[in-house]
Amino acid sequence: MDTTDADQAAATELSRLLGPLRRAVLRATRNAADLPDLPEAQIELLRVLADGPLPAREAAARLRVAPSTVSNLVKTMRTAELVERRSRPDDARTVLLAATTTATDLLDRYDRASATALARGIGTLPPQEQTAIHAALPALTHLAAGLKGN
Repeated sequence: MDTTDADQAAATELSRLLGPLRRAVLRATRNAADLPDLPEAQIELLRVLADGPLPAREAAARLRVAPSTVSNLVKTMRTAELVERRSRPDDARTVLLAATTTATDLLDRYDRASATALARGIGTLPPQEQTAIHAALPALTHLAAGLKGN
């Protein structure tokens, strides 16, 4: 499918907006719930591990980063007691990474605070902009799913 000039303009604007929007949401979330200043990469790793323990290579593949990146994150996160290493039950030679209870509780707090901050922000918009955001969510979900394959 060919892109139109309007598609290209929308893509450029969305690309420029995503970083600042993501940082603003994270800042509002941290401030609203007095949460620690976890780097976004650590939060992303916790999201992957929240589904269950994984080998480091699998976590790296899901995040689409190099295994050494996950290794560096794990070093810091183990010190903060957010990630632990476990032996695989059926193969003690295989090490799995797992989010600690502290980490899953923290992630739940981040999610609740983020949803609250976003809901407040959306609530300050004029009704037609609120409607536009609600209407855009399915398309943004499909866009995210489509980009995962790239």
